[in-house]
Amino acid sequence: MLRALLVFLALCLIPAAAGAEAPCKPMAYAGASYTVCGFDLRQDRLALFNLDARGQPYGSFAALAEALRDSAKSLTFAMNAGMFDEALKPVGLYVEAGRQLKKLNRRDGGGNFHLKPNGVFYIAGERAGVMETEAYVKAAPKADYATQSGPMLVIDGAIHPKFSADGTSYKLRNGVGSLDDHRVVFAISNGPVSFYDFARLFRDGLACRNALFLDGSVSSLYAPEIGRGDAFSPLGPMVGLAK
Repeated sequence: MLRALLVFLALCLIPAAAGAEAPCKPMAYAGASYTVCGFDLRQDRLALFNLDARGQPYGSFAALAEALRDSAKSLTFAMNAGMFDEALKPVGLYVEAGRQLKKLNRRDGGGNFHLKPNGVFYIAGERAGVMETEAYVKAAPKADYATQSGPMLVIDGAIHPKFSADGTSYKLRNGVGSLDDHRVVFAISNGPVSFYDFARLFRDGLACRNALFLDGSVSSLYAPEIGRGDAFSPLGPMVGLAK
């Protein structure tokens, strides 16, 4: 099984510049089906998107792709990237192109976002990572892009302490994990899964020491190379790769 995992990761994380391999691939783990997309920030310039040039939320992959086409760019990958309010704006920290548009949210409350510890996915040049919120505060990385969501799935190699192996909440879910200082992996379930099983995918199936839940139910993927163009909407923040 270990050998199969290493082969999968080697294929999944081939830099986009290297050739024909698509960044997104199917993966079966512990009886569930996923689509997993790997990127190396030394090759792939991921970015976050929320508001268009008029200050209005894109709301969908289709709208984002159209806006990028107007700038002579092509959207090759996108995924919803963090929880949002009724106005489709982030409920937690959000940094886009070096500008902090929403401050860090450390409040207590209900819902998945406040199932602490929550965390932050960030990009800083060719580096990227996932950090628990308080660790992010202490490290204070100079982020070009950052989105806060919750809960954390995996924290320093441990599954979130509030997840139960016999949990009964099953939903579509998507998240992001860090493999090292440059490589990140996104995953989306192709059917309902529990928080615990989704966390196991990142920790045991993908060897991520830290992973963050991005959302559930509205979980969406845009990956034209594999014929995937989910139309769930409206969406708030999105992470994408434009070429």
